[in-house]
Amino acid sequence: MVVSMTGFGRATVESEQHVVTVEVKSVNHRFCELTIRTPKQLVKIEDKLKKKMSEYIKRGKVDAFITITGEGLVHRNLKVDWQLAEDYFRTLQTLKEKFALETDIAMQDLLKDAEFISIEETEEENEQVQHLVEKAFIKALADLTAMRKAEGAKLQEDLLSHINLFRDTLSSIKEHVPAVLKQYRARLERKIKDLAGENADESRILTEIAIFADKSDISEEITRLESHLTQFTASIKLGVPIGRKLDFIIQEMNREVNTIGSKANDAAIAEFVVEMKTCLEKMREQVQNVE
Repeated sequence: MVVSMTGFGRATVESEQHVVTVEVKSVNHRFCELTIRTPKQLVKIEDKLKKKMSEYIKRGKVDAFITITGEGLVHRNLKVDWQLAEDYFRTLQTLKEKFALETDIAMQDLLKDAEFISIEETEEENEQVQHLVEKAFIKALADLTAMRKAEGAKLQEDLLSHINLFRDTLSSIKEHVPAVLKQYRARLERKIKDLAGENADESRILTEIAIFADKSDISEEITRLESHLTQFTASIKLGVPIGRKLDFIIQEMNREVNTIGSKANDAAIAEFVVEMKTCLEKMREQVQNVE
């Protein structure tokens, strides 16, 4: 089954003290690129989370966002720059003496806009929080996967409709090929009879027709296209990442269609070629989103 590379998943898990929310979004990408944006206290399990992501995601650019709220997540420390505090105090004393100020230096004078006092926050590791994160992470990934599969089902339906249209157009070309040779023979006979009259050499006509048939023979291209169509349809049903394979098959099909267009000296076949190229272009755009 086809799986899309685009999707979104979200999950929230709560305990008495904490609430963990995980959001995961993915877009199409040539390779598999996984990114996790998480609080510092979860750095320890980041590799474990990425490994879990790789079980769900085989191709695409995926970003995961983790937010945690609750108690005991951050430990706060009051930090004092004693050297700077001493400089503040001495400066105030100097100002008092220099300007003969009668008031004493009070605590609020030191603490007002006190740059020598700061609060340091340290994110605490918490096994319970880590367990909640892992649980929410798996739920968000499952939600993302469900959306990617739903989008993939739509892609598969669209691709199969284009494949059927392409196959019908190819069948029309196969049916039209004998008529091309018949029309060419009729035109050639008229031209030769116009030049040679009723004494036209039948063997010469047959030779010219054989040369034309050889130059315009597209049977090999048609056979290869039929093989590619079979491979494409079978690949869709594999249930594994197939985006790159489908893209390669479409490139090969496009090459065969171009060859048919250059060989077939016929207006009807030229129109069929345009239809097939249009169909392949639509398929190529869709395949860019397939995992």
